[in-house]
This record gives sequence, C-alpha cells and structure tokens, in this order.
Amino acid sequence: MSGNSIGKLLKLTTFGESHGKIIGGVLDGFPPGVEIDFALIERDMKRRRPGQSEISTPRNEADVVEIVSGINNGVSTGCPISFFIRNNDIRPQDYNSVREVFRPSHADYTNFIKYGKHGITGGGRSSARETATRVAAGAIAKCFLLKYGVSVQAFTSGVGNIDIDKDYTKYNLEETEQNIVRCPDISLAKEMEQLIIQAKQDGDSLGGRVSCLVKGLMPGIGEPVFDKLQSLLAAAIMSIPSVNGFEYGSGFEGSYMKGSNHNDVFQADAKGKISTLTNFSGGIQGGISNGNDIYFRVAFKPVPSIFKTQKSVDTKGQNIEFKLQGRHDSCVVPRAVPVIEAMTALVLSDLILLETKNKSL
Repeated sequence: MSGNSIGKLLKLTTFGESHGKIIGGVLDGFPPGVEIDFALIERDMKRRRPGQSEISTPRNEADVVEIVSGINNGVSTGCPISFFIRNNDIRPQDYNSVREVFRPSHADYTNFIKYGKHGITGGGRSSARETATRVAAGAIAKCFLLKYGVSVQAFTSGVGNIDIDKDYTKYNLEETEQNIVRCPDISLAKEMEQLIIQAKQDGDSLGGRVSCLVKGLMPGIGEPVFDKLQSLLAAAIMSIPSVNGFEYGSGFEGSYMKGSNHNDVFQADAKGKISTLTNFSGGIQGGISNGNDIYFRVAFKPVPSIFKTQKSVDTKGQNIEFKLQGRHDSCVVPRAVPVIEAMTALVLSDLILLETKNKSL
C-alpha cells in the first residue's frame, strides 16, 4: 500500500488502523531548535478526540501522543519526530456482521477490488481514526509556524442546511471553541447542534462545511505551476475522509462575477506598502501568497455510516439488506475542524522550508 506520506522537505508518514493496537506517524525534515508546545498538542488532540460530546461518536479514546524521538527537553533535534497513539477502546466485533458486506459509500468495495480482500475492521487505513496522527503532526507544525507569526484557525461554517455568513470578519473567531459544534455564530451553533442530535436520533447523518483562515503568512510562498499554494492545500484537504469539496477565496461564487468587480485592486500607502482593496483571491495569486489573509472552505459529505436498514451487495455478489452496528459520528464536521488546521499547517510549513532553502542556495 503506497500513498501514506505527504510533503517534500517536511514529510509526514502515518501508520496504523482504526482497531489495531496503535496508530502513529513519523515527521521527517522538521528543523532543529523549535520549541514544542506540548499543551498545544494536547489541546488539538482533545478537540479531535472521539467521545468529547453528545454529538460525537461514543468511542472513548484519550488520544495521548507518545513521542519516541526527535524532541529533547521540549526542543526539536532535527531528527525524525516519531510518535504513536494507543487505541484503547477498540471493538472489532462490531464489524463481524458486515465483514462480507459492501457498505454503501464506504471504501469496502474499492479496497476489495484493489487489494483482493475484504473484512478490514472499522475501515482500516480508510478510517477517520487515522486523522488523529495528522492532528498530532499538525500541532507540531503549528509550533514551527509560530516562529514566523503564522496562525491557522478553522471553524464550522455550516451543518446540513444551516450556514453562517461567509464574511468571516463579522465574527469573533475566539468564540469558536465556546460550543461543541465549533461555530463562531453562537445562535446558529445551537441550531446546528439540535440538527445533529435529531439526525443521530433518526439513525441518520449530516454533512457540512468548515472554513479556514490563515493570518500572517508572508508573500511569496508557493510555486507558479504544479506546486501552487492552493493546489497543495486542496490535495492535502481532499485527502481527509468524507471531504468532497474545496474552494478558496471567492470560490464558485466568483465565477458569477465580472472581472471589473472581482479584481483585487492594488494600492500603496504613504510609506509605499502595497495592499489590495479586496481579497477575492483568498490571499493567493498565481499560486503564490500575496500577504493577505488566506481563506478557504471545505465541504464534507454526510457520514456514510448510518443506522438505518440499507440495501447492498455482499462479496458473493448477492443482493442483501443489513443494518450497521458500531459507534459513529452523525456529523464529522465539529471534530474535523482541527484536522483541517493540521493539514494546512503541514502544507504551509513544508512550503516555508522550501522557500527558505531556495533563498539560501
């Protein structure tokens, strides 16, 4: 199985399965001398961990990150940072009834075609459980970004048919963590919460949207052809389970506008500092950061693991009916917020390292 790594100079390789003994990763290429904020790592892991609220899966994992190498006395050494997370609340027996079933909209059928076998407990490598390793690595990458004054903050901007205003400047994003949905609009957060609870009671699921804001990124990050900043961000974000859409800046709405309205007009202040009047470009022009806020939105499909009787096909090609067992989120969006941040931090850190290397040559 290939495709378990991401990044060029800063490369993350993850390992482990949903109901195996451990999951973990190796973060190679992380520079020496960076102070690691263990409280930040713990905070982000708690934001993603299962069993954190009534709207998340009841699976109970502490998600403590155990670092094996690459950090000494709280400072990175320049050696590969390896870590693992124990899986304590595993229940492989929950999947006995579907070992021969191709669950709708899961990876069962495609894995069967590709690898010639089925019955991977909990989805194996395709499970969202793997994203815990990304959050751990992303939190370490955030420590690197702090050296450059770069911050990454994601938040829930939509659940089901409920959306907040797309203008993030209207909200105090510090309030994002004040509710279990992770939405900065407190009143709509309550509506989203009730919508998720109702879907859970109905044995159904919901999709939603996550927005992400990057502040402080210097201009000049990204390459103009295949390694465009938005291209690498899109690839990283689209690798997250259940993601089925990515747009940055004005996104699809920009396609309805005229160029005279959409162009981000440049202006210079009295000291010659250049800025733009608008930011429809989302902080990226020609694949390269321009110094403005970078912002993008991510769409998540409804979780395919639902508790209604469904029709499908088994590995023998027989039409069947089945009802899923186990523990699953009715909406992954609130727990996906730190995963979006993590993948963004990893991409930005890798590109900054590439930029500083190029300038030193």
